[in-house]
Amino acid sequence: MKQSAISKSIIERYLSYRVEHQREYFLHPPYMMEKQLLNAVKEGRVEAAESVLKNINTLERAKLAEVPVRSLRNSLICICTLFTRAAIEAGVPPETAFNISDAHILEIERMETQEKLFELEYSMMRNFTETVRQARKQEHRYSHAIHMAVTYIHENILQVVTLESLAKHVYLNPSYLSHLFKKETGVSVTDYINKKRIEESIYFLLHTNIPISEIALLFHFCNQSYYTSLFKKYMGLTPKEFREQNQY
Repeated sequence: MKQSAISKSIIERYLSYRVEHQREYFLHPPYMMEKQLLNAVKEGRVEAAESVLKNINTLERAKLAEVPVRSLRNSLICICTLFTRAAIEAGVPPETAFNISDAHILEIERMETQEKLFELEYSMMRNFTETVRQARKQEHRYSHAIHMAVTYIHENILQVVTLESLAKHVYLNPSYLSHLFKKETGVSVTDYINKKRIEESIYFLLHTNIPISEIALLFHFCNQSYYTSLFKKYMGLTPKEFREQNQY
């Protein structure tokens, strides 16, 4: 009987505590509002997404940590994950979406005040939504075969992609694919792949301490010298200069 009484007392205290703190601990955006926000991101509608986010931010947030700034950081990381998934579902190459996500999460961890975090939340939303908008424009600009080819390049940017492997993926003759690709994109397959690799390598220059020689190998450039020459061709600076000028 004594054990039963103790158990009942503990349960009552727990339920009382939960009722007392439920507004503080269990508040999350209404499902329909969250769905509206993610749909706006998926459709590339920046103004609509911003409007819904403003409405959500008039509500109290769930408490995800004892320290308010840490709680808000955790909340933004959750939102970033949702934005990333929405962008991928909308057609943004996963590698691109994850790179954007990683960069924003690093920024979230750097922010020291709630004001800066709220500013970053809107910037993050606009970045993902604009990326989706650009991806949707690109999808309509290219033929189905070239859209497939471009998507394959983006999704396999850390792998070896050749004209032959690309042609096999889109079920076209390599020679015909080469002609069609340059006609629609304005550049050769090789130039497109190289430029995309250079663009994606920027993330590693800005957000890691990986040596430039290793970044070159990661993106399958034959050596650091070739990587450096291509980087300067597309970005106007060497990788070393770019890293030094953009360090925080």
